[in-house]
Amino acid sequence: MRILYIDADSLRPDHLGCYGYERDTSPTIDEIANEGRRYTNYYTSDAPCLPSRTAYFSGRFGIHTGVVAHDGINADVRHRGDARGHANTGDYRTLPNALREAGHRTAFISPFPQRHGAWHVVDGFEEWVDTGGFGTERAEVVYPYAEEWLDEHATEEDWYLHVNFWDPHTPYDTPEEYGNPFADDPAPEWLTEDHIDEQYESYGPHSARDLHHGYLTGDGAADLDRTPDEIADREDFRQWIDGYDVGIRYMDDYVAKLVDLLKSEGVYEDTVIVVSADHGENQGELNVYGDHQTADDVTCRVPLIVKGPGVEPGVDDDLHYHLDFSATLVDLVGEDVPAGWDGRSFLPSLTEGESSGRDFVVTGQGAWACQRGVRWDDWLLLRTYHDGWREFEPVELYNLAEDPHEVENVANDYPEVADHGMTLLDRWRSQRTLDAAVGNDGGNPDAPRALVDPLFEVIRDGGSVYLKGNEETYAKRLRETGRDEHAETIESGDGLVTQEPGADDR
Repeated sequence: MRILYIDADSLRPDHLGCYGYERDTSPTIDEIANEGRRYTNYYTSDAPCLPSRTAYFSGRFGIHTGVVAHDGINADVRHRGDARGHANTGDYRTLPNALREAGHRTAFISPFPQRHGAWHVVDGFEEWVDTGGFGTERAEVVYPYAEEWLDEHATEEDWYLHVNFWDPHTPYDTPEEYGNPFADDPAPEWLTEDHIDEQYESYGPHSARDLHHGYLTGDGAADLDRTPDEIADREDFRQWIDGYDVGIRYMDDYVAKLVDLLKSEGVYEDTVIVVSADHGENQGELNVYGDHQTADDVTCRVPLIVKGPGVEPGVDDDLHYHLDFSATLVDLVGEDVPAGWDGRSFLPSLTEGESSGRDFVVTGQGAWACQRGVRWDDWLLLRTYHDGWREFEPVELYNLAEDPHEVENVANDYPEVADHGMTLLDRWRSQRTLDAAVGNDGGNPDAPRALVDPLFEVIRDGGSVYLKGNEETYAKRLRETGRDEHAETIESGDGLVTQEPGADDR
């Protein structure tokens, strides 16, 4: 079986036409979706980049691998202990290893392992091409490597090629000569001037007033033609969204080149094409712009589009994890899903159109804020442990059917719903700990710190790597912009959020 996996960093589904977006950002991806199967409630279990790709390639939750952050001990997979053996071919083998056992050539075109020191991600790949830009390279740099590989191997029988595009990720530096296909299109209407005004007086890395990473570090705004220095009004928001959407459209043009190449080789109809992402991207939700700092729906819901032989066209609205798709791919090529994985195959959905989703999913974030989210029915509950220098309540509840951009926290209005979400979260965490104790699913009792929640290890070690050492420079920024009370908050506090909310401050 031929499998082409297109991994678009920071791509949120609701900015694709096939997911209902009004702007024409994704004609090629939309065409693939029209021929294939589209998943609407598909979540990364652990965000952002490093935790997400670790979970996908390992088939295991971050609470089991230990990878929930971008630095320290929780950026590396916990040692397997006595379960290691002389090679990674057992219960905890990776997706690429499982595919190789099924007779597939495996190749990875991405700078990601170098960008985050994520050497465990290449475990099982026969070939890895570092595209050399540390995650800043555009599609015109990435594509030639994929073209060269496909020119050589496309007509072979069994392969898995994973191609990583970065254009939807900041800094939104699509070549100026490409222009702006959306210059006459309004920005999404949900973000009102009043809401922007509220955000402008708040604070946090990559927030409306502190849009660029340089505001956190003291380096100031990035000098970029496609992005404003801050989001002070709807016009700034339009310019910012244009930068993101142009990056998506630019990437889509290169996806078209991949499609054309497969067609020219005569293997397009015989190739399983997957379009997905490591995480989404907040674009004003929770006052985060162009980043992925939370465990919310916008950061953790990602697209999944699958087209190819044996795939049942249509739409699946069930809840799935991205590590469930890892199991599905192994199932699809005729191998047994490794016993040490948390992922559950939903092959009946992919090939027969049957419902095979989860009752609820739990998402995690440890690289910025330390949070977990629970998604069930129309609800999203966020539980915050470390605020990542933001104005988060300990428990927040959003009705995504009515409020997909998470504007109104309704935890106080629906306490019984919030309590149910907390019950689901506690149940999930207890089961994962039990799995770790006895070796079920992705748990491994031989691993060091097997029963310790890695999210709390991040908190113990001082929280986000991106905040460490920047307290003085960011407090200075806040005072210079008249937000003295917020400067005092980060100087006098430790970012910890009380875990005993009362009825009035749930």
